[in-house]
Amino acid sequence: MLKFDIGVAIKQSGTKLDPALLEAFIAVESGGKGFDDKTGKILIQFEPKPFFNRTQQLIENKVDVQSKEWEAFNKAFKIDSEAAMESTSIGLPQIMGFHWKRLGYDSVGAMWDDFKKGLVNQICALIKFIETDPRLLKAFNEKDYHLMAMYYNGAGYAAQAHKLGIKPYNEQLKAYYENLTKTPR
Repeated sequence: MLKFDIGVAIKQSGTKLDPALLEAFIAVESGGKGFDDKTGKILIQFEPKPFFNRTQQLIENKVDVQSKEWEAFNKAFKIDSEAAMESTSIGLPQIMGFHWKRLGYDSVGAMWDDFKKGLVNQICALIKFIETDPRLLKAFNEKDYHLMAMYYNGAGYAAQAHKLGIKPYNEQLKAYYENLTKTPR
């Protein structure tokens, strides 16, 4: 299904991005899911630091299961709904809400509403996100996995992976892409 959604999004957006690399990027970023299998809700990750920077209110969140993410988000939403939505990464591409203007939405709420409509909308937003960042777009087109990981997830992505005991983002991305594009024998 993900390949179909990617194909539709590529056609709708008119992008020239490599579909296999886009699929690898999505798979590594979110496991290819934009909605929780149990609840059907959009996947989120509430980020306390941006929320605190906007509101001076600290909401604890230890990056856990979706029920805990939603619990932290809902607490923040009661304090300042716009700041809560802007301080949360959402959907399949896990794009932070504060990017709503860059992606062409009228408000952060409009971004959330669009992402809730389905994966194609989320993939179209990811394509726009990549294409509106010249550094990320260049890294994407050159298949520079390190720079792709750094521009999308921050300079500390490798240290975070080490801390979690997982393969760094750039290595996962390269391996996934190479597996997708292997010539059948």
